[in-house]
Amino acid sequence: MAWAALVTWVVTAGGGFVLLAQWLKNGGMRQGSEPGRRIRPPLILGHFALAAAGLVLWVIYLAADSDALAWIAFALLLVVATIGFTMFAIWLAQRRGATPAATAEGRFPVSIVGLHGLLAATTLVLVFLTAIGVGESS
Repeated sequence: MAWAALVTWVVTAGGGFVLLAQWLKNGGMRQGSEPGRRIRPPLILGHFALAAAGLVLWVIYLAADSDALAWIAFALLLVVATIGFTMFAIWLAQRRGATPAATAEGRFPVSIVGLHGLLAATTLVLVFLTAIGVGESS
């Protein structure tokens, strides 16, 4: 279970990195001071940084097999997921508007956003199951 969580986390991170690169390429950093509902730099960069920190913590957990590290990684992942849901809500509201491509995140490919979210949810469940001890060999 722990190794499956690592695999889904890495693949999720790959999708997130693609989305972040697209956001940066399309002027995401410049839209921080623009009016309207947009994904602001602190939100997306915080999401990325916390997700990366959690991934590093998960790798350390795999090496150390410490229950406390698993729970800390899970708690961190809950924060990352909350930020992710916030950004998803902003993105979705823009998609329902007249000109979603007017923002950096308006150019996100729907397939990558969907896959990123699905894999993130899967990762969250796998990390939780690992933290509660499902799949442990005694």
